[in-house]
Amino acid sequence: MRSNNLAFLRNPFAQRAGRSPLFLKVATFAALLFLHFPIGIIVLYAFTTEERTYKFPPPGLTTEWFKVAYERQDFWDALILSVKVAAASSGIALVLGTLCAAGVYRSRFFGKDVISLLVVLPIALPGIVTAIALRSAVRTIHIEYGFLTIVIGHATFCIVIVYNNVIARFRRTAHSQIEASMDLGASVFQTFRFVVLPHIASALLAGGMLAFALSFDEIVVTNFTAGDDQTTLPIWIYTQLFRPRDRPVTNVAAVFVITVTFIPILLAYRMTREAEH
Repeated sequence: MRSNNLAFLRNPFAQRAGRSPLFLKVATFAALLFLHFPIGIIVLYAFTTEERTYKFPPPGLTTEWFKVAYERQDFWDALILSVKVAAASSGIALVLGTLCAAGVYRSRFFGKDVISLLVVLPIALPGIVTAIALRSAVRTIHIEYGFLTIVIGHATFCIVIVYNNVIARFRRTAHSQIEASMDLGASVFQTFRFVVLPHIASALLAGGMLAFALSFDEIVVTNFTAGDDQTTLPIWIYTQLFRPRDRPVTNVAAVFVITVTFIPILLAYRMTREAEH
């Protein structure tokens, strides 16, 4: 008993009988409140009856603004474009990110660490730096700004998400299984299909969904790579903020973005946790 007390004094964060200290619970609740309180405000005022001002508590609640957003064609155009861009950039990221992870994991060559750093650099740099670099590159090679340039811009950081997920799974995969498959006469394609792919499938799905979520709500890179007639949903929301009468509709669109991005992030988290166990 005395040894247990001494251990607790040496480590005040130690759990006792599976319970966390009260101050850790309070700190966790405060952190969650700090992170999610703004989101709660957005959701709340998507149902307010007031058009221009944010009164608390709201004078009344209504679902009218969801109907208004549903009937606006510019909202649907922006939403469809965001979905197309996110799907295309995630697809490119799945292919290139997986190939890059396989090459870095399986091969040993001079400059391997440098290549790994260069792969993750686009997401490590500030978004504005990446956006300016992409815009300069587009101008240099004389590509017209539009859907293609947006997809290329989003793919630069989506590749990083897929790469990190896949290479982490490769490092937990026994290389002896691949060697055994090759020794038994399986081709490279058969080995990948029946041995490698089942091991990295959940990592691919998790990486793809995270990449889709990040691409769907990206605004900085999009602003520098989009054409004049290309408006994604985040840019549409940003422009609506300068129109006071459209604030409730903007909140509705924000709620929609939160929902669309939350679902794939949650699924990716669950897949990653299940794979670890």
